[in-house]
Order: sequence, then C-alpha cells, then structure tokens
Amino acid sequence: MPHIPNPVRATRAMAVAPHALAAQSALAVMREGGNAVEAMIAAAASIAVVYPHMNSLGGDGFWLISRPGEKPLALDACGRAAAGASLESYREQGLQSIPFRGGLAANTVAGTVSGWDAAFEWQREALKGRLPLGRLLNDAIDYAKDGIPVTSSQNRCTLAKQSELAAIDGFSHTFLLNGQAPKTGQRFKHARLADTLEQLASAGLSDFYRGDLAHNIAAELEAAGSPLRLTDLQNQRADWREALVLTHSRGDVYNFPPPTQGLVSLLILGQLDRLITPEMDALGAPFVHACVEATKRAFTIRDQHITDPAHMTQQAQDFLTPDRLNAMADAFDPDCAAPWGAGVGPADTVWMGVVDNEGVAVSFIQSLYHEFGSGIVLPTSGLNWQNRGCSFSLDPKSRNPLTPGRKPFHTLNPAMAKLHDGRTLVYGNMGGDGQPQSQSAVFSRIVHFDMNPQAAIDAPRWLLGRTWGNDSENLKLEARFSNSCIDQLIAKGHEVEVLDDYDETMGHAGAIIRHADGLLEGGSDSRSDGAVAGW
Repeated sequence: MPHIPNPVRATRAMAVAPHALAAQSALAVMREGGNAVEAMIAAAASIAVVYPHMNSLGGDGFWLISRPGEKPLALDACGRAAAGASLESYREQGLQSIPFRGGLAANTVAGTVSGWDAAFEWQREALKGRLPLGRLLNDAIDYAKDGIPVTSSQNRCTLAKQSELAAIDGFSHTFLLNGQAPKTGQRFKHARLADTLEQLASAGLSDFYRGDLAHNIAAELEAAGSPLRLTDLQNQRADWREALVLTHSRGDVYNFPPPTQGLVSLLILGQLDRLITPEMDALGAPFVHACVEATKRAFTIRDQHITDPAHMTQQAQDFLTPDRLNAMADAFDPDCAAPWGAGVGPADTVWMGVVDNEGVAVSFIQSLYHEFGSGIVLPTSGLNWQNRGCSFSLDPKSRNPLTPGRKPFHTLNPAMAKLHDGRTLVYGNMGGDGQPQSQSAVFSRIVHFDMNPQAAIDAPRWLLGRTWGNDSENLKLEARFSNSCIDQLIAKGHEVEVLDDYDETMGHAGAIIRHADGLLEGGSDSRSDGAVAGW
C-alpha cells in the first residue's frame, strides 16, 4: 500500500508559503483578528526578508482576492517601463538585447509595494480590517534586523550566481558574508532593509513611490545606471482588474489576466477537462503526455498574443470559449509528441495562499524575475531591484518591444477555483514556464483524481522547457516516475531528462482547500522550505 502524505487540517484559518516563517506571520495576524488580506501583507513582507533570493520589495506582485459567493478581484501590481527606456536608448549603447543584470536591466518600476498599499486600503473598507500597518510589517522588520537562518535554497542560489553578480552594485555587500555565500543555517541580517520597512510602517506604503524613500530610491537607481527616475515611481499605481475565468466541468477556475500568463494555465486546464479519462493514472504516462501536449498548444497562444493588455489585439477571455477549447483538445494526439520550440526561461518567485475564518481567500505571487533580479542592491534602502524588463525585446516588431510606460510580460499567475461541490481552492507555484505546468498537475490531481492537497503537491512532477537555474528545453521528469511511465513518454517522442526524486527545478507549489462546511486542508512543497500554518 503506497504511503499517502497527510495534509494539514484546520477549522478556522490557514496560510501556506514556501518559507515556514512567512506562513506563520500570516497565521499570527489572523489569530489576532486580522483578515486574509492583512495576513497576506504580513506574509509578503516576511518572505521578502526570509527568502531574499526569490523575491523582494523591489519586484512586482499579483493578487486574487475572493469573498464567499463573489467572483475574485484581481489586483495588478506590475511596474511599467521607465519613461526614459526606449529601443533607441539601448541600441545607441550597441546592445542587441536587454542585459539580464546591472543598471540597464533595472528598467521597470517595482510594483509590489503599490499592491500592498492598494490591498491594505481596500480591506479596511471592504473587510473592516483594523490592524495597523506597523503590526503587519513587524515580523519582517524583526527578521531583517535580528537575522534569519539561511536556507539551503538561498545558499545554493547564492553559490550558483555569485560569480555572475559579484561585481553588480551592492550585491556582494548585501548577500555575501565575508566575501562568501552564506552557509545553510548561518545567521543572515539585512539592517538596511529593516530600516526601510520601519520607514514604510511609519510614513505609509506610498512613501515608496511619492515620499522621502522614493527620492532616495530614484537617486540611487540613477547612480546605478538605471533609466528609472522619480517621476516613474510617482506615477506607479496598482490596478484593479477583472480576473480571467474558465468554465470547467467541476466549477469556475480563475487566474490573472495579461500581462501575466494566467491565460496559459486556464487553457491547459480547459483542454485537460476534455482529455482526462476515468482510466488515467495521476502518475501515468497518458496523463503526463496529455498535460505536456496541452501545454505546448497553450504556449503557442501565449507567445503569439500575450503582452501588455493595452497592446493586445484580442481579449484574453475570448480564448476560453468552449469552441476554442474544443478545437485545441481535438488537436491532441495520444500517441505522438508534437514538436516543441523554446520556452520563456527562468523566474524567481514566491506563491502564497491564505484563507481566513470568514472564507476570504487570497492567492498571491511576487517576484524579482531572475534569481536576485538585476543584482542591484540600493546602498541606503537595501532594496534588491527586479530585472523583469529584460523580458522586453529590442526588436520593434516583436510581441513585447521595449516601450516607455509599457508593462512587461509576466510568467506570474496566482490561481483560484470555486468548485460546484462548494470547495474553494487557492493554489499556485513559482518557476517561470513551470508555473502553469505545476498548476495543471496540482489542480488535476486534486479535482480529477481526488488527491488531498499535500499528496497532489508531493507527487512527482514534470517540466517542459526552461525554468529558474536551468537552460535545457527538454521534458524533465522527477526520478520517482516509474520506469514504465518514462519509457512510454520516450516512445511517444518526448526528449526526456530524469532529475532527482524531489527537484527544486519543479518549483515550489502550495494549495489550500476550504470545504463547504468551512473546514480547511492545506499542502506545501517539500522542494521548498515551506509549511502550512493552520488554526
């Protein structure tokens, strides 16, 4: 009898994060009477400190927020390209593409704090939240000031990127200890970031964009070679958007609209709703093959259409009609792998979920893009700035050309589902091209194969193409898949690479189910340093 991992179960509230301390920060807020949105702000601040290679206040963020009986709200905290960032300005410096690191990579505003700000103000009115901002940031301040034990993930990532980033402004001073990557378990402090968080707690989150902190950030970004200026920060606002929705046989599934690839995740699930059959095994080759082939067709639409929504020629929701999904599913060949090109590449991200005692649910993701983003760390604020703008192209005819004020393409996509049986599911993961693929695995295993969330996350996963820390484009499988499954996939024409049993290449997934009776189940990823915190 195979071992089935148990989920965490609770009765009142639950949080999941890829670092246990962030999940605990969220739960502590809810035990003090805070709601799910307040809890997520606390978790977002904490994880920016305790998982610094994965995310930062200098990145972007996206929210799905749902109340019982209501469609989720989508909050877009994506920063735009600098007004001074243009194709011509980069080409004049002899560049054919945007650098991944350094000042010229730091060409978009960091939007995540504007999302915290908008969510904080919304919940005070809509949810009657009354916890002060200082309380929500308190754990993060303490962790930055007193230090946190370095995770093996931070250690490995720093070692892998040290030579690439050592010469970038501020990186070595901030992320190395005595010139070396900090060892697993070593205390890691970030006093300048603690000061910045204290400034935000006292002056308000808008200080990041329009206060004293903003003036300092703008001056130091310019000194580091970034095209961003104070006016770019001052113009930043998070936007409330309409979530994308897939009408699924088991309920409504939601994800984030462009500029994210949320459409990709829903396109995969829409196809699988038509392709999964009762005899399929959640660990078998027919299921994996169906998921991979659905991914290829969804990526084709992504690469042809998804960009800043202001520049899209078709509405993302229009791709989710039954006729279009039927046509995509009809193209499926159960015996043969379709050709596969190149993926988008790495991503450096965290996903977190929270559900409170009133059933308010939040699916949230924030990111730097590549590991440590641009590598730049501002000397006064200690902010590590993202390099999301390197996803722009310097080809004016491309799908995502660099244009002043344009939003960059994002792999980030927080997910949520409201099922016909009364369950609410919040789920997601990090990992670039791997995000929609792991979402398809976790969602399908929970919804189609009746696995509990911990078992669904723990089960072996796959990844087609590249993700963070990996450059190959083949189909990667964890070694826990059976030899029969691997052989069948090879026979269907997939170029297969077998990785470790639990490989971080697969990203860090998480999920919470709120059942119709209000009881909760959660799962976290042993590939991360995460945990589910339940009350």
